Amino acid sequence: METTRSYSKMFFFLLLLLLAVFLLNVSLGSVAIPLEEIFAALTGRETSKPTWNYILIDYRLPKAITALLVGSGLAVSGLLMQTLFRNPLAGPFVLGLSSGASLGVAVLILGAGAFGGILGSLLTNEWSLVIASALGSFLVLLAVLAVTLRVKDTMAILIIGLMFGSVTAAVVGVLSYFSSAEQLQQYVFWSFGSLGSQSWSGVLILSICVVLGIAISFLASKSLNALLLGENYAKSMGVQIKRTTLVIIITTSILAGGITAFAGPIAFIGLAIPHITRQLITTSNHRILIPAVLICGSIVMLLCDIIAQVPFSEYTLPINAITSLVGAPVVIWLLVRKRKLLF
Repeated sequence: METTRSYSKMFFFLLLLLLAVFLLNVSLGSVAIPLEEIFAALTGRETSKPTWNYILIDYRLPKAITALLVGSGLAVSGLLMQTLFRNPLAGPFVLGLSSGASLGVAVLILGAGAFGGILGSLLTNEWSLVIASALGSFLVLLAVLAVTLRVKDTMAILIIGLMFGSVTAAVVGVLSYFSSAEQLQQYVFWSFGSLGSQSWSGVLILSICVVLGIAISFLASKSLNALLLGENYAKSMGVQIKRTTLVIIITTSILAGGITAFAGPIAFIGLAIPHITRQLITTSNHRILIPAVLICGSIVMLLCDIIAQVPFSEYTLPINAITSLVGAPVVIWLLVRKRKLLF
């Protein structure tokens, strides 16, 4: 029986790498801050310059924690989707959750021109985009759950999720057509994704969503292992397929929907990280895979954020573009190297 002890050295190495990348992420930026000053701020002591303390505690640390949460949450939700649909190219947004979030934000930003002052006044609220995104994801989730209760075939659920994504994308397109250049620019900036705009209260709420989703994933690991061998085998092991499917979909929605609400749509992390992790840890046991995917997702997201902030420069690149540039070649390389991706 496989246990985490079999991979203890790999986990120890990954945790050390995670700590190193986290400290590197916090230390780099347009303002150079000595490492000893960073440790002083992280341990609650005052730094030599008050501005350094403000930069670290109010900007860099929330951003690094957000990157950690986003990477781990998307990676785990991607693993759940690939296991549920037994499809190596399934990701956390195949159910249309990201499209639903985009629709919610589009209605708020782009609909302000079409529907007048009420929506426009809501944009001044700090939490308006988060709430709009969450509501959009939630409405798509309700639609997917309604379909799930009627449809038994998981592949049909996958296709219907993709169709929901197409419908919401079409509505966003219509709203874009009637919007001003300023509104379109604001919507495009949101679609780039952002890790650096979170307050500590936002980080706390995002932490609750991610921790809850990951905890449910751990509890469902036995059922996930059974699903890998097919639905008939899972049924013979006592797994209730419909209930397990609902649990996985809801868990993915908590993770992917919450992350999209706070950080915007982040591409390829949920798709690529489970495959990268399987190259390091050759097991199909989800009790080992889930923590491994969680750590790898955090490491890659922190690295992508380091690249995006262009160290020692005032420029910050869109995080969504960086994750796509990193994730897409990985998936292509895996497809070319293995011919086909198997579980």
